Amino acid sequence: MRKSLSLLLFAVALAGGASAQSNDWKMEWHGFVNPHFYADSRQVVGGREEMMLFYPTEPAYSADSIDVRDGWNMNMLSITARLNLKVTGPDILGAKTFAFIEGDFTGSTNATNNNLRLRHAYLNMDWGNSILLAGQFWHPMVVPEIMPNTRPLNMGAPFHPYARYSQVRFTQKLGMGFDVFAAALFQQDNMSQGLLNGAKTSSTLFLRQSCVPELHLQMRYNSGRLFAGAAATMLTLQPEVWTQEPLALPKNYGDNFSSFSYTLFAKYKWDNSALSVQALLNSNMYEICAMGGYIITHNADGMSEYSPWHFNTVWADYGKTTGKWRPGIFAGYGKNNTFALNPTLGTNQTVLGRGDNIAYLWRVQPRLGYHATDKFNVYAEAEYTFAQYARYTVENGGSSKMWNPDGYGVGNLRLMLSAEYRF
Repeated sequence: MRKSLSLLLFAVALAGGASAQSNDWKMEWHGFVNPHFYADSRQVVGGREEMMLFYPTEPAYSADSIDVRDGWNMNMLSITARLNLKVTGPDILGAKTFAFIEGDFTGSTNATNNNLRLRHAYLNMDWGNSILLAGQFWHPMVVPEIMPNTRPLNMGAPFHPYARYSQVRFTQKLGMGFDVFAAALFQQDNMSQGLLNGAKTSSTLFLRQSCVPELHLQMRYNSGRLFAGAAATMLTLQPEVWTQEPLALPKNYGDNFSSFSYTLFAKYKWDNSALSVQALLNSNMYEICAMGGYIITHNADGMSEYSPWHFNTVWADYGKTTGKWRPGIFAGYGKNNTFALNPTLGTNQTVLGRGDNIAYLWRVQPRLGYHATDKFNVYAEAEYTFAQYARYTVENGGSSKMWNPDGYGVGNLRLMLSAEYRF
């Protein structure tokens, strides 16, 4: 009942906004419905009923050598349907202003699928050469101008980052097509991993306890045909947090740990075609649906050490418009750059993040879309993702384990059909 009431109030607010206009205020609402069918050749690691696909699962063999995770499965969902409202208001402090709010029905976890979820909610103030954005918007490592034009929920993840954060972002235009922005970011749905009361989990507490927001700096260039940029982000965590009476604390309990990640990106448009590319030098971006993480080492002297591990990725997306047809292809590659160089883990070490048991992975994803009108389209896609899983072998009488990249590779083929009706 509470969920239904929330949906009704949201719909009423949008409907009211469609007609509530004056000289100073303008309200407009939009959205889309997009049923999505998909079938996988094996079980996969992901979220939202695995609609958010990362990579195929590691094989699990029965006593008679049958991989129980192999075999086709399928599903159909419409939870990514969206509603949004844009409110344009009068100038404030000399700035043109608007506010934007958008929701879909994917919930915040698998358990809350079909529940209304906040995607974006921000205000924007534009002074011409300076822009202030405050609220929930894309994490700056997600660059909307170069996003892959794939249709599934993962949008190229884990090669392409995918997350929305509450933030304050200030952009300054420098002239000649250049601009720079800085942002301070805070977590909500996308949470860091750490040790909470000694157990590994995901929580916003690890960022909140550090008292340092995630900090981001980005410079961009836009000539109309070429869009390119570079960015760096610093994530500061308190990796160990206790909320109850502990058995024992590390001597440096309360210490923070900072990791740095970088990206280069570009998009080039010509005739009826466009090519987008992005490289991520990733030292700990688990939170934004990417690969990588960090290691906690509990030393014999009672001190804890924290070190990042790197899983760097690169992706490219090409698309073309041919009448009403939209052919395209996405390709991505990622490599675990830390465990191959430092393959031994002690029993006093805890690995956090995503993909520590993967040596490398790649994806190829061709698509074909048909746009009957600017409001209705259908897409067919095939997505093949391959993961080379490493093996962990116990060493030194059980005091450590060795990471071996020559484990076993496994692939998943996903076939997809989707339709989209915009309004």
